Amino acid sequence: MSQDLKRDYVVSEEIGRGRFGTVFRCSSADSGHSYAVKSIDKVAITAAGDSLDAQCLLTEPKIVQLLSPHPHIVNLHDLYEDETNLHMVLDLCYESQFHHRVMSEPEAASVMWQLMQAVAHCHRLGVAHRDVKPDNILFDEENRLKLADFGSADTFKEGEPMSGVVGTPHYVAPEVLAGRDYNEKVDVWSAGVVLYQMLAGFLPFRGDSPVEIFEAVLRANLRFPTRVFCSVSPAAKDLLRRMLCKEVSRRFSAEQVLRHPWFSVAEQSE
Repeated sequence: MSQDLKRDYVVSEEIGRGRFGTVFRCSSADSGHSYAVKSIDKVAITAAGDSLDAQCLLTEPKIVQLLSPHPHIVNLHDLYEDETNLHMVLDLCYESQFHHRVMSEPEAASVMWQLMQAVAHCHRLGVAHRDVKPDNILFDEENRLKLADFGSADTFKEGEPMSGVVGTPHYVAPEVLAGRDYNEKVDVWSAGVVLYQMLAGFLPFRGDSPVEIFEAVLRANLRFPTRVFCSVSPAAKDLLRRMLCKEVSRRFSAEQVLRHPWFSVAEQSE
């Protein structure tokens, strides 16, 4: 652990772990305010070779720095580096169990509005998250949504496509799985899967094996089973069709999602 980090923060228990990094709770030595510190293992990344995962993780601090501050993105407060690790001091956030239950439309609209504010901010600054999923949707002490984990993110310029298969099987857009070039609308697709899950209680594209899941995503056959969706508003289903649209040119952008009338319809039904 960096001596500079230890000078400025009191690092305590581990609260999360990934392939190349560990997250600890910490508190400011000056203010006592609580944060999270994500320590990325540069040695493990180097040992993994020139993989896409490794490249992304090394650019993650720059991307988070570019996006901060934003009320719905996990903000970067300090950055330290030593011979073996990169240490990012971030907002302390918590996982929510929102995706394990069916939500009312007003509840789902509140989550989706905050999430799409974050995604739209990323896209305006030329960043695609590329791994929008419930595990990366956290909440702070005031229950504000914070989009987290930019370890798969990439920067883009308008009109220039991205490539590389990244993301999580159930949530990844079909054009990514097909190995085609793609644009930032992959995040809108993933957010659409999250919205469907919140309203239905299950995922729109399923399978009993990774291959079956990939095939279901590639088919992109969006269905609204009557037994579940009979009480879901036409506006919500319309938004889902526009977010989970296989044809990228017709898929909504993040800004278009935020302008969709469902958000005001859901508010009125509270």
